[in-house]
Amino acid sequence: MGADVARRQWGAEKITETLPTVHPIPSGMKMALGRLAIVATVLFWAIYVVTTIIREFVNTPGLGFQFTMEAISYLVVVTFLTFSALMHLIARQGAMERFRDHRRTPRAVLDAHFDDGWEGRITVLVPSYIEEPAVVRKTLWSAALQEFPDLRVVLLIDDPPNPTAPELIAALDFARALPAEIEDALATPYASMLAAAEAAATATRGVDGPVSLAVMVALADAHREAVEWIEALADEHTMEDHTDEFFVERVLRDLARELRLSMLALEAAIAQDASITTDRVRQLHARLVRIFKAELTSFERKAWASTSHEPNKAMNLNAYLSLIGGEFTTIETPKGLALVPATSDDEVALSVPESRYVLTLDADSMLLRDYCLRLVERLETPGWERVAVIQTPYSSYRGAPTRIERLAGATTDVQHLLHQGMTYYDATFWVGANAVIRSRALEDIASTEIVDGFPITTYIQDATVIEDTESSIDLGDHGWTLSNYPERLSYSATPPDFGSLVVQRRRWANGGLLILPKFMRQLTRRRRARTPARMGEVTLRVNYLASITWATFGLMFLLAYPYDGRLLSMWVFLAAVPYFLALGSDLRESGHRFSDIFRIYGFNLVLLAVNLAGVLKSLQQAITGEKIPFARTPKVRNRTAAPGLFVLAPWLIIGFSAFTFWRDFQAQNWGNAVFAAVNAILCLWALIAYIGIGRSIVDMSLGAVGFLFVAPRPPRRARAERRIARREPVPLESVDWNSILYHGDRRLGENLRRSSEARRKRGR
Repeated sequence: MGADVARRQWGAEKITETLPTVHPIPSGMKMALGRLAIVATVLFWAIYVVTTIIREFVNTPGLGFQFTMEAISYLVVVTFLTFSALMHLIARQGAMERFRDHRRTPRAVLDAHFDDGWEGRITVLVPSYIEEPAVVRKTLWSAALQEFPDLRVVLLIDDPPNPTAPELIAALDFARALPAEIEDALATPYASMLAAAEAAATATRGVDGPVSLAVMVALADAHREAVEWIEALADEHTMEDHTDEFFVERVLRDLARELRLSMLALEAAIAQDASITTDRVRQLHARLVRIFKAELTSFERKAWASTSHEPNKAMNLNAYLSLIGGEFTTIETPKGLALVPATSDDEVALSVPESRYVLTLDADSMLLRDYCLRLVERLETPGWERVAVIQTPYSSYRGAPTRIERLAGATTDVQHLLHQGMTYYDATFWVGANAVIRSRALEDIASTEIVDGFPITTYIQDATVIEDTESSIDLGDHGWTLSNYPERLSYSATPPDFGSLVVQRRRWANGGLLILPKFMRQLTRRRRARTPARMGEVTLRVNYLASITWATFGLMFLLAYPYDGRLLSMWVFLAAVPYFLALGSDLRESGHRFSDIFRIYGFNLVLLAVNLAGVLKSLQQAITGEKIPFARTPKVRNRTAAPGLFVLAPWLIIGFSAFTFWRDFQAQNWGNAVFAAVNAILCLWALIAYIGIGRSIVDMSLGAVGFLFVAPRPPRRARAERRIARREPVPLESVDWNSILYHGDRRLGENLRRSSEARRKRGR
């Protein structure tokens, strides 16, 4: 089931070395320049308002209705765009404050915290829908090798349960077999490490103080055995792309290197006739046991009639969350087997153990070895009792083979910094993947409804396609907070082509507007409770939820409307300069290029129609109340075709910008002409670099064919169905007796179909 490896493009990423786990401490100069950038942005905007807008109205009476409307609309657009730039700078400054103050918890402190006797399970949930086998395998391995005392990894398989296509059958069989495969592979080193730990416990029983030389040698030997096993696993792994390199180097070999370093320390202590305490020996043996101790299993919600089959990731997670801590038996229903709570007399068909914490993990994500250890230790620090979610916003894999994946990775790394800064102002949003959640907090936001006679419990909201963001508001309503851990401990894939990027970004653009009123109601309740939110939290959260909307419409206005040249000023340009300089600096420090600021601008022009579609979908849902279907981002190496309209839009932007340039050049409206020329050039560059001329023509052609294609009419109903519709007697052979006996008088299918008129007359 291998996939074609993406051909490396010119301009792709050559560097494969990932960024340091711990962010460097920012210098005093960088902190000062960050504050200066914030002040300069506000100052230049204010100067523009006074010297351009207000001055025009004061010095030139009778400007007319058209100019007044233009001035107001232009000022609104500029103000909103400047506000978003300002929020970026403020969040960035908050991130630097956190990086300056962060001190990494020492290894020995972690080991002592999770010493013998510590109790508390973490359940790792990995939602999966027809994923590429190699992708899921790496994700599960990174979860299974977490150094956590009680770890349970569950692959939530959401594939069709009875596929007919050979490739889907193979994918499903692979997913079902994968947890057992990994658990079996870990069984041998786990047994060996456990035996070594038990032998050490026996040898040190009653010893209070330094241990013997033999115990030290045995501990070093156990480390050597663990290192050799992990390195052998790394050597056996097939290298196909840059994510494989990350898996081998950062997940496997970095773990082996750290254990080898501990082995070196032990050997040095032996050579120096030194010794360590009994407690430390126990802790080091326990660490080796934890590395290889993991329970892996899978769950398929679509196999059960009693779980929600809503086609989204949130309900896939909710289906399993509702089972945690319960024992279930099965009953037969017309729709198949159902899970119901087992009584003492029932045979238990499924038992799901309690879990103090839950970790949600995307199927294309990978964790570094101590992710769970460090985040749970932080949650159990005094003062953190009301933190519901702690996460590390994911970073991008390096060495992207395509230009668009490299640039999407650059924006991901910048977003990582901004999310860290939002925590500084208590404005953290749950970003879904790579998050450790307290089970107690999930219980607080749970809601249950009866569907088809079965209770369906919702923990993570699915009213919008950005379910994690909405759940952040729900947690706040119950007095919980959220936090980002200030290290790079989780990584995830970025879309490799424009088609898959469209799926992702359209989903991101959809939902923020729907959540904003919910957040505003929360602010009202907090004011009434005399616990108002700080200004930083309010502004950052509002910007996070609504900035895509006003940035999209604002940019459209600037592109499409020929504003009066008198409204342009160098002060508008200067107000944007601090943002772009800060962005370029962060890109360069994240291992990217300063010039990526221009590529990102062109990138956003290409995505303008995608963002607009997402915003319009939000408005549609707000008006109709209908849920927008959840679209999954494809995790594939081969190309995903983009909808024709989203490929046509950049061509229209290029053409209109070129026309605008020519028109304003003729009119000697130099400011607008330069702006139009920059837009045309950068959008054309982005189109060529990130979509491709040939691929854009293919996708537009496919879109045109799809638009013109008329699907065949469905076959007419069978004769028996038409008889039922005419209220003729129903042959007993066709009656679904099982459904009638199970559901009572409920009208199911076509067995008891009546016209709507008849139902109204009968009061049904």
